[in-house]
Amino acid sequence: MLFKYILFAILATSLNILVQAVCFQFYDGKFSLQIAIVLGTGIGLIFKFFLDKKYVFSQNFSDLHTEGKIFSLYSLMGIFTTLIFWCFEAVFYYFIHFSWAKYLGAITGLGIGYFIKYHLDKKFVFSIRS
Repeated sequence: MLFKYILFAILATSLNILVQAVCFQFYDGKFSLQIAIVLGTGIGLIFKFFLDKKYVFSQNFSDLHTEGKIFSLYSLMGIFTTLIFWCFEAVFYYFIHFSWAKYLGAITGLGIGYFIKYHLDKKFVFSIRS
């Protein structure tokens, strides 16, 4: 279970970074970092939720209400861990001056955040049964 979670965290991190890189290719102006982070985070969140739900925690919810409730809780647990990721990325971006520092910060922050989130998801999110 943990191996799959780590694998999916790597895939979601890669997707997040890819989305951010694409964003920077199209726009590198005011608030470009914030826009890239939000888009990358949103796409990574949805991608990882469906992988975790099915392949890590073996959940299959029978109705849309339960699915929405679980996704909301999953997202809520991710707020704190997302703040960790965003802070690392921003610190690397603003204080370490080389072109890919923001991505190194993102990977570092996402790694720490996913470690914490796994334990939160296991205990509080996917322990709920439909």
